[in-house]
Amino acid sequence: MALPVSLGLRGDKAELRRLVLGLMLAWALTAALAGAMFPLRAELSTATTALVLVVPVVAAVATGGYAAGLLATAGCFLVYDYVFIPPYYTLDVSRAEDWVALAVYAVVMVLTAQVVSRANRSKAEAQQRAAELRRLFDLSELLVRDSSSEELLANVVNVVKAVFGSDGAVVLLSRDGQLELAASAGTPLSDDEVRGLSAGSAAPVRLWLPSQRLRRPAGAPSGGLRTVALVASGRVIGLLALKGPKALPKEGELLGAFANHIALALQRAELGEQVLRARLVEQEDRLRRSLVGAVSHDLRTPLATIKLSASALLDGSALSPGDVKELAELLDAQADALDRLVTNLLDMTRLQAGALELRRQVVEVGDLVDEALLVLGRGATDGNVLWRAPAGLPAVDVDPVLVRQVLANLVDNALKHSPAGKPVLVSARCTEPSAGERKVELSVMDQGPGVAPADRASLFQMFSHREAGGRGGLGLAIAHAFLEAHGERIWVGEGRAGRGARFCFTLPVAQRGP
Repeated sequence: MALPVSLGLRGDKAELRRLVLGLMLAWALTAALAGAMFPLRAELSTATTALVLVVPVVAAVATGGYAAGLLATAGCFLVYDYVFIPPYYTLDVSRAEDWVALAVYAVVMVLTAQVVSRANRSKAEAQQRAAELRRLFDLSELLVRDSSSEELLANVVNVVKAVFGSDGAVVLLSRDGQLELAASAGTPLSDDEVRGLSAGSAAPVRLWLPSQRLRRPAGAPSGGLRTVALVASGRVIGLLALKGPKALPKEGELLGAFANHIALALQRAELGEQVLRARLVEQEDRLRRSLVGAVSHDLRTPLATIKLSASALLDGSALSPGDVKELAELLDAQADALDRLVTNLLDMTRLQAGALELRRQVVEVGDLVDEALLVLGRGATDGNVLWRAPAGLPAVDVDPVLVRQVLANLVDNALKHSPAGKPVLVSARCTEPSAGERKVELSVMDQGPGVAPADRASLFQMFSHREAGGRGGLGLAIAHAFLEAHGERIWVGEGRAGRGARFCFTLPVAQRGP
């Protein structure tokens, strides 16, 4: 945001230039007007001449200020007396009415100079106030933007330096009882100046509160620092310092208003960061509780089965060889289930750490299904899972490890909710091109209790689990995340004839063969 660099701060040289310019204009107008009236001075009255010679005085005041107006009044008075009051070309005055005219002219010109000077000063102050309000509005607009504390401080010091025309501007914030440099613009602080502003400095810092009227302290060095406290809610949160010869501006109220706005903006940013940290802590705690709940639920069934099977094997008194084999197979299946749970936990850790990286390959869909069934072990190879796909199904371009895990999680979820003797159907088809892309759509369908429409939107959220026959847990959340990493989607609908659940997802068709 572009802001004017100067607020109208003027030094002695600028005032002297104004004075000289005003005098030059006054003398030029006086010479021109006197030259124009000179041939007619016998016909002109003294009052008319005096009225004409008001113009140079007004021009001098408007251009050079009150001092220029007084000097112009003196010059016009002399020209009036010397050229237009008889006897001519002398300062003597012979008539009483001429003395009165000269006296009235002098008094009126001094009063005119005062009135014009005050009017100019009021106009300049009004313009300065308007400029201050505009800059204060610009600063307020800048401070209310939703930005980080670092970006806010960087903008603040740049704006303050530009507005007040100082060599440098710095903001120091109070941290653990010490003032630390947070942002700076322009000429940096020296080591001595930093030590002088620290809380442990032997020499106290001259500090102004924004509520106080800011005046230049007696004996303050012209090239020193001007420090203003940043106060919010009655607490000093930092320090604003202006550096350089122009570090003591006359616009103290504007500087105080800037300090107030800056302090409130910093407090708002600090509160926003605290709220964000609180939300992150709350979310982390919620995820931790959900993780414990999900893992404990998924561990409960296989551990209970392993415990019962191991106890029966240890007892062994009334077990036939067939019973021993069945228990051993049950132990093997539940060990595979625990292995899949550990794999899901590791995958979840990778997802949360942002370490998921795709390694795409061109593979056949049938190979992915076979590998997923092998991962599931005996429970998925005894006729409990049926695979159906049309001939000529195209290959897909995916990360085979991740998609295999997606299929394994979906089939495992379907097997858990399918009645005995009701196989899970895994099918695939090639969809019509959409936006120039062909997709392979895979579906995993069971004949279990299905998923209520109200639960389908949150079914794939991390650690979403519903008791009383519901679905969820780590497996579905990880399947959703893996497919999302591929830029694909997954959804759930009703199974065949309104029974069970049908989980569908898409995969991109490869542009070349495997």
